[in-house]
Amino acid sequence: MSQKQRLDLTELLQKVHDYSGLAHKADIARIAPNLTALPDGWHPNGDDTAAIPSGEGYTLLAMEGLLTAFVAEDPWFAGWCSVMVNVSDIAAMGGRPQAIVNALWSHDPESAELIAKGMREAADTFRIPIVGGHTNLRSNQPQLAVGILGRAQCLLSSFAARPGQLLVAAIDLRGAYQAPYLNWNAATTAPAERLRDDIELLPCIAEAGLAIAAKDISQAGLLGTTLMLMESADVGVSINLDAIPKPEKVTWQDWLCTFPSFGYLLTTDHEHLPMLLERFHARGIAAAQVGEIVSSPQLWVETDNDRQLFHDLSTTPLTGLSRPQMPIPQQEL
Repeated sequence: MSQKQRLDLTELLQKVHDYSGLAHKADIARIAPNLTALPDGWHPNGDDTAAIPSGEGYTLLAMEGLLTAFVAEDPWFAGWCSVMVNVSDIAAMGGRPQAIVNALWSHDPESAELIAKGMREAADTFRIPIVGGHTNLRSNQPQLAVGILGRAQCLLSSFAARPGQLLVAAIDLRGAYQAPYLNWNAATTAPAERLRDDIELLPCIAEAGLAIAAKDISQAGLLGTTLMLMESADVGVSINLDAIPKPEKVTWQDWLCTFPSFGYLLTTDHEHLPMLLERFHARGIAAAQVGEIVSSPQLWVETDNDRQLFHDLSTTPLTGLSRPQMPIPQQEL
């Protein structure tokens, strides 16, 4: 590879690092020291949802707050996304959603109605009841946060990733960007039944033992989400850029900063890789092995003969929520 090509990869990764939501994720490190120790047997903080042991499985609990500018500029879509991202968090843990609550603040009743309409239509799409919340229509700005309750029989956990596992990316490319942000919308115009069946893939994969760890691709983009998975498990990752599923006409800079409506990272082993990929391919979802889990806590990205370091967690932690010194429940493959 030429010097110019090597420089291009370096420049690409720097731009992605600067643009992605990593700064927002790094804010967690300021709060993490104030988190109290959890009861014995509980799943550690730092995954896509809390996972509370319950009977033969886990009760899952999560919450998402949306950016104020997003809620103000596109209230209906913000309401829809508030449900979708919570459903995605539950699925990433190998769970099924059960109920939703919300906190909606606004200074504009008409905007608040659009937000609520978006939430209701998404809840209807995924067949999840909205069971309560808090409303304030006398705020000085729009704000929205949504919490979700779910249930998992077999847990997929970021903390369970180990060196030697393979990293898989599964992304629904059947969509388009929802301006003005890099939100890849493959949801709001898709058939509701298809969306429900696509989400059902994750708990079925967990229960079939085809994956060990999972994380949904968040506002931090694919590389930022990989970093969060790495930090949880205290591992590193080597990613092949050219293997990442991507729409043909989208640039790498945009795609690596994109928040897809359906996008997951999973880890598996060589034996189960073909079956895992087939689960997604059978539903028209692009999926591929994009990397490998390694022991050194660094994220490397390679293309052709060039290889560049994206981030080194050993020198620059992200959220501060890493694997505790205790066994983490994981699937046996």
